[in-house]
Amino acid sequence: MSASRLSCLLLTACVTLLSACGGEAVKPTPPAPAVVTPIKPVRPVVVGIALGGGAAKGFAHIGVIKMLEANGIKPDVVAGTSAGSVVGALYASGMDVFQMQEKAVALDESSIRDVRLFSGGLVQGRALQDYVNAQVDNRPLQKMKKPFIAVATRLEDGERTLFNKGDTGQAVRASSSVPGVFEPVVIGKYHYVDGGVVSPVPVDAARQLGADFVIAVDISTKASGVAPGGLLGTVNQSIAIMGQRAGQQELARADIVIRPKVNDFGAADFSRRSAALLEGEKAALAVMPQIKAKLEQLRHERAAAAAAAAKPKAPPCVEPSRMARLMGRGEPCPPGSAAP
Repeated sequence: MSASRLSCLLLTACVTLLSACGGEAVKPTPPAPAVVTPIKPVRPVVVGIALGGGAAKGFAHIGVIKMLEANGIKPDVVAGTSAGSVVGALYASGMDVFQMQEKAVALDESSIRDVRLFSGGLVQGRALQDYVNAQVDNRPLQKMKKPFIAVATRLEDGERTLFNKGDTGQAVRASSSVPGVFEPVVIGKYHYVDGGVVSPVPVDAARQLGADFVIAVDISTKASGVAPGGLLGTVNQSIAIMGQRAGQQELARADIVIRPKVNDFGAADFSRRSAALLEGEKAALAVMPQIKAKLEQLRHERAAAAAAAAKPKAPPCVEPSRMARLMGRGEPCPPGSAAP
């Protein structure tokens, strides 16, 4: 055998031995598996409306709701205090704003006022309870077409009470029982009076119903330096003054506050119901651009968050083998990359 042939064989044997001693075999880096991220639908914004107390000024609530719906904004949940609970119950029952307006115009004040002397108040309130139940077809609170809460004050300890089950008319009666004018309402072992004592505009109640965006309607009497006329006007303003600080704090938690210009309307003046309704329409229209802008911003933020959550994640990084690194094949995983 020639020297050149022998040298060639020895070289081949050395290469084979070196390969065998090199440890693990060089394996190609497998491709990373595909990562599938399910796309979740964007949860719609739940709009709530909080209707405040104000006796006969409550007709303004109908005007507000009318303009909201005319602009494509239909509240999903409703909370009401005192007069706001009356309008709120009718609206939550499924009654449309035109029916509500017709009933407001046709309402006979005597049909909801049952005077009884020498009791805990001048008005018993049973007539109001029966009127509300008749308008909602005796539908209990838990079967309303829109989730609804009536807010009242527990007389024994001043606790705010949220009625969302049971007799709708009775809950509205409790929410509307102005102290000194209406008899306290007995439900179970407790007595209840007007919700305006603790929650003049029930923003928090609307939040508790799941509202993401709360439109508050404030028709409460503001002290103007002039003494109000009549017993109901005096009591109504006294309640407003007592609950002023708490009411302001709660109103600050609303996204929008609508204030119809009804401060000079008498609390017992049913003759100005059409004017109150019109003031509600005007006040709602005045802030409509702001309502639409804020709602659009909230929906945009929610859509952006959903898109970010649905964005495909980077595939996990597989470290190259030791031999692959020695031979200059494969790139090391960057710091902080996901492991397979």
